[in-house]
Amino acid sequence: MLKFWKRKKPADAAPAQEAPVETAADADAATEAAAQVPAPEPSAQAEPEPAAESAAVADSFATAPEAAAEPPAPPAKRSWRERLSGSGFARGLSSLFTRNPALDDAFLDELETCLITADVGVAAATELIEKLRKRVDRREFADARALLAALRTELVQQLQPVEKPLDVGGRRPFVLLMVGVNGVGKTTTIGKLAHRFRGEGRSVLLAAGDTFRAAAVEQLRTWGDRNGVPVIAQGSGADSASVIFDALQTARSRGTDVLIADTAGRLHTQSGLMDELAKIRRVLGKLDADAPHEALLVIDGTTGQNAISQVRQFQQAIGVSGLVVTKLDGTAKGGVVFALAREFGLPIRYVGLGESAEDLRAFDAAAFVDGLLPAALGNG
Repeated sequence: MLKFWKRKKPADAAPAQEAPVETAADADAATEAAAQVPAPEPSAQAEPEPAAESAAVADSFATAPEAAAEPPAPPAKRSWRERLSGSGFARGLSSLFTRNPALDDAFLDELETCLITADVGVAAATELIEKLRKRVDRREFADARALLAALRTELVQQLQPVEKPLDVGGRRPFVLLMVGVNGVGKTTTIGKLAHRFRGEGRSVLLAAGDTFRAAAVEQLRTWGDRNGVPVIAQGSGADSASVIFDALQTARSRGTDVLIADTAGRLHTQSGLMDELAKIRRVLGKLDADAPHEALLVIDGTTGQNAISQVRQFQQAIGVSGLVVTKLDGTAKGGVVFALAREFGLPIRYVGLGESAEDLRAFDAAAFVDGLLPAALGNG
């Protein structure tokens, strides 16, 4: 131990004697070197951790936009074919054509049954099958796939006359009156329309005219908040015509582009509530003789042939000018669209293919038929 301390002192003393001889620059260099020696030790241990953390944070921020960019990706998943493939129409005809059947009377009878059970309607299905039967007799089809192509063409031709997009640019404000029975998704459709018009750069105002159902006003306000759209409302039980009249006055004073008015969901057999719709039209006429500029009837695609009687009753009460067919992505058979087109010829403005706001689509006859009956169906 003594030898160690003796050796240590001269070693320490030697640099102590050289230190005064060193210049200030050397001293600074030495202090810098001394500062650099400890610095790497903590930094060598600390830097990798922050680096890893920053990389992780960078990755998290890098993936965040990708995650935020994924919602736009669903359009591929929300295609017409994806949404409509589960309908009764698609399932029935798919099972029929994938067998690649012989083109005989038995096949045509089975095809007719499929169309009728898919809510196409007896008259429409019979007319369609008779056209195909004559062509089969003339041997125009080589196989079932050729007949499938002809069937698709016939279905598109039936729907093309009612493929008329809604143009809300002709009036300001454009007054859109929403009607329909309970449970068809009327208020939800209003929210989706507001989202759509806002996306087109239009100003929108909502009128909470459904004063009959307690939760209707709050539901509409929720959609208004979600889309950044103001809502004109009064208390529960208020006069619906008065609410919508006030909303039209407000829309005119603000220069709003589109006014969407909700109304109480009602059964088409309730004459009292149906008369209220006629009152709304009369009251709006005091401010604008042409209002409402569009009376949209919302139809639940799962109701089948009952939709025919609904349209007839609402047509008599208020003069329906367009249709929205909802819930076609679920258990709806889909054929009711053809029945409505043949029976009334009213424009089908929109169809509901899902729950999100983007799933309210402007009606496209070719896309609708392709979703129900893909061209490659008979290849299986």
